[in-house]
Amino acid sequence: MNELAKHIHTDDYRNEKHVPVIEAPDSASKGEIIKVNVSVGKEIGHPNTTQHHIRWISLFFLPDGEKNPIQIGDILFEAHGSSPEGADTSSVYTNHSGTLEFKTDKSGILIASSYCNIHGLWESSRRIDIN
Repeated sequence: MNELAKHIHTDDYRNEKHVPVIEAPDSASKGEIIKVNVSVGKEIGHPNTTQHHIRWISLFFLPDGEKNPIQIGDILFEAHGSSPEGADTSSVYTNHSGTLEFKTDKSGILIASSYCNIHGLWESSRRIDIN
């Protein structure tokens, strides 16, 4: 088994604050721009402090019948309250949410992964059908 796969956590986002939430249409037309919002902490808020935060979310798409997922994009979260004066001294905090857009001619699976600096890697997925 792949070593990395052993350490990727999954759960229902309504029960676990680290799971990335994928908000996208259930279906779209071929060639249509698809907006996908990804976030962490939708139902249960995730801390955003210097000591405990979400560092990034990545979005992939695995077209039906293909072997490898295609990376749609990364969203980096850099502001966690730190400043030159020290940890949690800033008034600026990034929200763990972002939107990516893509188009495709194939149905498939959206896969989101997120990284918490304390609790590691998390993953979720969602199907989208293309007409």
